[in-house]
Formats: sequence, structure tokens, C-alpha cells
Amino acid sequence: MSAQSSDGAIPGVNTGVDKFELNNRAAKAHFRYIGILHHPMKPESTELANEIASFLRAHGLEEIWLESAWEGEAVLEHLPNVDLLITLGGDGTLLRAARLGARYGVPMLGVKMGRLGFLAEIMPDNWQQPLVSMLEGRYWEEERLMVRARLERPASPGGHLVTVGEYDALNDVVLSRGGLARIVRISMKLDGSYLTTYTCDGLIVSTATGSTGYALAVDGPILPPELRNILVLPVAAHLSMDRAIVLAEGTEIRLRAYSDHEAMLTVDGQYVIEVSAGDEVVVTGSPHLARFIRLRDRNYFYQALMEKLRWPEPKEF
Repeated sequence: MSAQSSDGAIPGVNTGVDKFELNNRAAKAHFRYIGILHHPMKPESTELANEIASFLRAHGLEEIWLESAWEGEAVLEHLPNVDLLITLGGDGTLLRAARLGARYGVPMLGVKMGRLGFLAEIMPDNWQQPLVSMLEGRYWEEERLMVRARLERPASPGGHLVTVGEYDALNDVVLSRGGLARIVRISMKLDGSYLTTYTCDGLIVSTATGSTGYALAVDGPILPPELRNILVLPVAAHLSMDRAIVLAEGTEIRLRAYSDHEAMLTVDGQYVIEVSAGDEVVVTGSPHLARFIRLRDRNYFYQALMEKLRWPEPKEF
């Protein structure tokens, strides 16, 4: 077998094209079918989606489709054949796209049109050159852990538990009290062994991605985005364990809520499922990873964190 150089060319053979052209061809060959998801409540995102589609077609990419990020069923019809999802919106739009696309291994590129934009990579006033860089092959893929929550319910009063729903999340799942401002007691088992019972407003089970979201608001630790660990921490704990726990990816977390009223399970802050007495919530690492196209350096995260949270910039030493 002939040896190949780092750009894929065989030494001693004149290919007639330079490295730029080879990378450009490789990227275009990889991204053959592209979906652009816009935010239905932001008219400017629809306009920008059309501009990006025209730009990509002008660069030789013909198979492009546009859809609202909220039309999950319509998006799912395309996903088995999609090579890339470009999202226009805030982090919520990327969370929706991740839950849909992760099962097919589809990478995502976010255009920031929300407020914080921890997950987005491109700004809406400077997107042409970043897209060119991507088409030239100058990008890397970042993989992030997701969690899967399984809701189990007794088949009959006092009977065995059966699964009634499964939900993947990129940020977090939260088991909490319902509409009334009353505490809920939540027991937790790790890999079948009882650990503790929390008395709190709710319990957050978060990924590293979610550590800069709701978990951060309750003083949780910040985890590097590619770390494959699961974070558990209570909201407003009362006379019970109030510290965060960092668990291994393969840990099974079994939760049960005790309350005079129905509790609720929230997925990525976007979906709410009622939890009845006797139900149990089982959380594990999802078999699917969320994949992001990154154009910045691999050490981008901490500097971006300082900028997004507007913390004082430390002096150099």
C-alpha cells in the first residue's frame, strides 16, 4: 500500500491541485446534505437562514433544506441523511437540535441569535468567513455527553414498574415539586444502593454542558464541556445534604419523589412530564453524544465563560 501524506496525497504523484483545494473538496464531500433550523419566533432568523442557504448553494452545495427548529417531526424525516445541522437561535434552539440529531450522529453549528449563547459558534453579523473556513476543512468536532431519563410507573397498585417514557437531555433533567411552593422529598439510589433522601425544591441531574446553566445558578461546579461525568445537586436543600456530587458516566441514578402533590420532571427546561406517586425516575448517560462543529481553538471554553458571564478579567502574571 502506498504511503500517504497528511493531506491525503501520495508522495511523488502530482495531483494537479493544492492542499487548499483538497481540503475544500473533502469538506464539501463530507457536508453533502445540510439542514438549516431557524427560530419560529425570530423573523430575522428566517431571513438569515435563506441567506446562508443561498451562500452555501453558491459554494457548490445543492442539497439544503430549511425548517423551524420547533417542528420536530418534520426535522426527523430528514435526519437519517443529514450531514450537518446549522441552527439559528439561542442555546434553546441548539438543545432542541441536539435531542433530535444526536441519535443520528449529526454535528451541529450554531449561529448565535439569543442572549448568552454558550453553545453557538458563529455571530449573525460575521458568518460568511467562518462558513468558508468550515468548507475548507478548518474545524474540529467537539463531543458532549447527554443524559437519558427513564420514567417508570407501577403497572398496577403495588405492582412492578414499567417504562412509560424515555427522554434525552443535553443540559439537565430536574425532578422537582409541582405548582405549589412546597418542598419535596427525593430519595436517591446509585447503582442500586441507597445514598440519601433530599428535602428540597428539586434535584438537578446535569451534564458538563448543563453545569453552566441551572446547576451554576445553585452554586454548582463548572465542568469542562467534554468531561463525561454526571452532576447531581439539590435546589434549596433544607436540613438535608446540600452538596454537589460528581458521578461517573456509567452510574445509574434512581430517584423517587415523596410529596402530598404531584411532582414534575423537566427535560432541558423545555419539556415537563408529570410524576405521580409511586413513579421512579432513572437517569443514566445517554448512548448518544451531541456533536458540535468548532472553529475556535480547543482551549476556547474558559475564556468564553469569562466573557459570557461578564466576570472581571484576571490580570496577567
